[in-house]
Amino acid sequence: MNTKFKLENLIRTNLKTLTPYSSARDEFSGTSSVFLDANENPFDNGVNRYPDPQQWELKERLSEIKNISAKQMILGNGSDEIIDLLMRAFCQPCEDKVIFCKPSYGMYKVAAQINDLRIAELELDANFQPNVEMILRDNDSKLLFLCSPNNPTGNLIDKKILIRLLSEFKGVIVLDEAYIDFSSDASMVTELNMYPNLVILQTLSKAWGMAGIRLGIGLASVEIIEVLNKIKPPYNVNTLTQNKAIELLSCEETYQEKIDILLVERNSMLNELRGLSFVKKVFPSQANFILVRVENANKLYDFLIKGGIVIRNRTTVALLENCLRISIGTPAENQQLLEVLKKFQNQ
Repeated sequence: MNTKFKLENLIRTNLKTLTPYSSARDEFSGTSSVFLDANENPFDNGVNRYPDPQQWELKERLSEIKNISAKQMILGNGSDEIIDLLMRAFCQPCEDKVIFCKPSYGMYKVAAQINDLRIAELELDANFQPNVEMILRDNDSKLLFLCSPNNPTGNLIDKKILIRLLSEFKGVIVLDEAYIDFSSDASMVTELNMYPNLVILQTLSKAWGMAGIRLGIGLASVEIIEVLNKIKPPYNVNTLTQNKAIELLSCEETYQEKIDILLVERNSMLNELRGLSFVKKVFPSQANFILVRVENANKLYDFLIKGGIVIRNRTTVALLENCLRISIGTPAENQQLLEVLKKFQNQ
């Protein structure tokens, strides 16, 4: 338990007394056959009505899968919306500070810059782990963003490090678990009730294959979720997204089959990449991608583009000189990539 964490001290002063916008559907509960409350077009075409502003049916399905109360959940238009909500809930523009570790997901910094926040950007160590002492020396940051498995490095953050930070950091720790389904470690969701300063971000974009519907998941204490619900747009997750998510979440067997295929492919690709002469290092991965250090990242990237294959060039990112990030594709796509890589080797 973190005795230094006081949620009331972190919420922006103007939000403590804010009366949130109440949509027509927020004020209604129960069943009805006639809706004349929201100035909608009454002629049914499947999307003529506003969506459920709190997405309760979808949350209930997710709560079954993730074994957590629907009241401890906020859904967003991708996790990026929830990142923005967290910054707006806890950080006063031009005054408050947030911490990121680099290299990591670039949207944390972009969102902070959009919200005009002060930024402390700390480099990960040689094993891509956070510098705990440096983080804890920073006494005035409201939010700390961590990604595990980390993007783009693919490694997990050591759980002992996470527990220490959760026990001692005074602000809110946002743990991005976008790739946790591909990991050998379990989610930190089971720790939520022990650490009231923990917010977990998850997504349906990766393992569930729903990147196109843009649905992010925030998991936290009921108190933090209530703060975020105060400031979220009233209908932030549309009807088509909610319905498609509910449909695809019924296919748990297919979801697991695809994860199993991707894990087999990841292990195969790790071995294949290690055998290429121009590859200097293949980093271990707990995600659905692999980070590789090569002799000349720009040259290889351009060669792959000409061969019709798009990967991610990370050579300009801190600690990642001449590194490329390769997503795990279908077996056929991975084989096509390897063929182009061998052509590059033999040219």
